[in-house]
Amino acid sequence: MTATHHLWQPAPTDLTLLPDEIHVWCIDLDQPESQLQNLAATLSNDEMARAERFYFQEHRQRFIAGRGILRTILGRYLGMKALEVQFNYQHRGKPVLADRFADSGLAFNLSHSQGLGLCAVNWTREIGVDLEYIRPISDLEALAKRFFLPREYEMLRSLSPNQQQEVFFRYWTCKEAYLKATGDGLSQLEQIEVLLTPTEPAKLQITEDWSLFELVPANNYVAAVAVGNFGWDLKCWQH
Repeated sequence: MTATHHLWQPAPTDLTLLPDEIHVWCIDLDQPESQLQNLAATLSNDEMARAERFYFQEHRQRFIAGRGILRTILGRYLGMKALEVQFNYQHRGKPVLADRFADSGLAFNLSHSQGLGLCAVNWTREIGVDLEYIRPISDLEALAKRFFLPREYEMLRSLSPNQQQEVFFRYWTCKEAYLKATGDGLSQLEQIEVLLTPTEPAKLQITEDWSLFELVPANNYVAAVAVGNFGWDLKCWQH
């Protein structure tokens, strides 16, 4: 596996985000009931209404945990309580900081899969993160043929079934992280070429300057972070 097994550490009490840093937070979405109540108290009315629309309790609880912990994390950078953080929503429902925080320059993106979430944070640059739990897909090659470019599809077909699953999700997270950073939808998935092999880290095959980081936040998970420009120092925190 070529994705970086970064050491996920507890964040320091005097947390500082430098201009050349990206902070990636690993979030446990399966929180005890007492903690869920505390987190729910930080959510806005529209967030609680959205939580109540989930049919399964597990999904409702994970949404509350993810959004509450996101508020806690962003509050640390903004110097305010989680309850005071406010969001706007882009046309696909992507949360961004409300206009009143625009001057802060803080940029973030959130992804979740199963019981884990990832939040990527930096100053001023577009940033995207995608997290996927590696799971069996019955029509993996058909999906790859539909969404991947010919060179990517052929590389995937050359691998053993076990390798195929992992590489499929590596391709997917890299493409999705970039599209989330740029604000483009999944319809553009087959427009973004990623160069990778089972033994080499991924690279975006695009003309613009973008950094791409692959991460392994836990066993059977892969993740990617895409951010504009080069020269970033990546730090990984465990919430």
